[in-house]
Amino acid sequence: MPQQQKKSLVWSAGVIFTTTALLLSTTVYSDGGVKRITSGSHNDSNGEITRKVMDVVNKKTVTKPPNVPVRPIYKRGEVVKHTSKETGIWVTYQDGVYDITEFVDVHPGGERILLAAGQAIDPFWAMFSIHGTAETKELLETYRIGDLIPREHDETAQEEKNHGLDLLFANEPERDPSLRVLAPRPCNAEAALSSLDTFITPNEKFYVRNHLPVPDIDLETYRLTIEGPGIPEGFSLSLEELKKDFPRFSVMATLQCAGNRRKEMHEVQPVKGLQWQSGAISNAVWTGVRLRDVLEKAGYRVEDLSEPDFPHGIEHVVLDGAEGYGASIPIEKALSPRGDVVLAYEMNGEPIPADHGRPLRAVVPGHVAARSVKWLSRIELSDDESLSHWQQRDYKGFSPSADLASSDYSKSQSIQELPVQSSIIQPAPGEPLVVEDGFVTVKGYAISGGGKAINRVDVSKDGGKTWSDAQLTIPPQRRGRTWAWTKWEAKLPVGNETEFEIVCKAVDEAYNTQPDSFAGVYNVRGVLVSAWQRMKTKIVKDN
Repeated sequence: MPQQQKKSLVWSAGVIFTTTALLLSTTVYSDGGVKRITSGSHNDSNGEITRKVMDVVNKKTVTKPPNVPVRPIYKRGEVVKHTSKETGIWVTYQDGVYDITEFVDVHPGGERILLAAGQAIDPFWAMFSIHGTAETKELLETYRIGDLIPREHDETAQEEKNHGLDLLFANEPERDPSLRVLAPRPCNAEAALSSLDTFITPNEKFYVRNHLPVPDIDLETYRLTIEGPGIPEGFSLSLEELKKDFPRFSVMATLQCAGNRRKEMHEVQPVKGLQWQSGAISNAVWTGVRLRDVLEKAGYRVEDLSEPDFPHGIEHVVLDGAEGYGASIPIEKALSPRGDVVLAYEMNGEPIPADHGRPLRAVVPGHVAARSVKWLSRIELSDDESLSHWQQRDYKGFSPSADLASSDYSKSQSIQELPVQSSIIQPAPGEPLVVEDGFVTVKGYAISGGGKAINRVDVSKDGGKTWSDAQLTIPPQRRGRTWAWTKWEAKLPVGNETEFEIVCKAVDEAYNTQPDSFAGVYNVRGVLVSAWQRMKTKIVKDN
């Protein structure tokens, strides 16, 4: 089987039961709730899992189901009896019955009770859209053993209840009511514009972007596993070791979702994804240890960075979260003394909250927030990018003419650094501007990827015909390492106008600037939204 096809199938295999194996493989019952398994709770690792999945793929030819006229027909009362290796682990999806016993073995914790075993996986797949691909469904069909009798003809059918989903989300923390919730499960909530007025965003006001349920990690047994050349097999560090054995390091860094401002693009031409406005961004001070220091302590020769043939085949640092999310970053970013990648255990001087990665989050300044992996459990030095769905099949940009069907993820580069960006936070959409001493005040933020500083923010009151320079509040960081946003404020003169069309655009230190429209940057996934922001607002005289 060609290597590229194998990789595709490995990804599909990992996706098929992401929820089942999440649910399943990483949870155990405890006092009526769910206790998530940490990286130190089992001897397996995601690297070993990938190898096992590859073995399954190599042995199992993925083809379309044969045109067999008659398959065994099962009632739900029969399926529910198959919840263990002894009985076989069965699940249903739509009108099919599947024996996934062989597949569950490649996931950590597969020996434990599977929350979806003996039940329908439809509710989980409906919630986690990563399963909705042709490859995933095709691979699932290879485990099909029969058909499910229609519910109306099944006297064994019970009332459908989503207890498994409730248990899966049993560890969700309370959240600040100011957050604008776009999706409750998994939680996706943007910061209120008023919360972005301060330079440092309070922890409880910081936007939340969760791809999967929040895990409950035992801090006493937690260990971070590290794999790679020169690193002893089984090397791991406890949270206490990370705190005691390494110099503390702090960095102020703004994290921004790839889909920030997506709603504006959607209003011009429909896109797929959560309708983020301007609040999928926040700024914090992250404290922990440098990733570079940890890799050196583990045994990797970080000084090789200066050698001509570095990095000797190692191209990526794979970051895996305890809940099942994964991503990777270029090795150069991870090892650069000026890259400032931090494994953070504190956020704004407090233990990092559950929603933001407790006990440990990889914070990758200057890169899209999708690479700042929460609940970090494993690091691997690799010659390949992460095989995670979110690295392979998400967070990539496409031509304005590409649709979902024609978007070839295998040929598109993963998003790392984001383009220059700016947004208005005052006034809020629909809020009038009050004239004071002949002027109105407009405020916002600006940021560019890769640590580039903001040189200038231009603000217009007439749709871009004339411009005023905004006054900038810049972070105390060097150019090339400006990881935090710049705040801006513009005072615009008012004559006889009763309405303004406010426009803002930022220019970074390399003189990159924002495009004036979405025409050239439109993409069906609604990422990399960087066009001028426009807002029409009424003018209210001070008398």
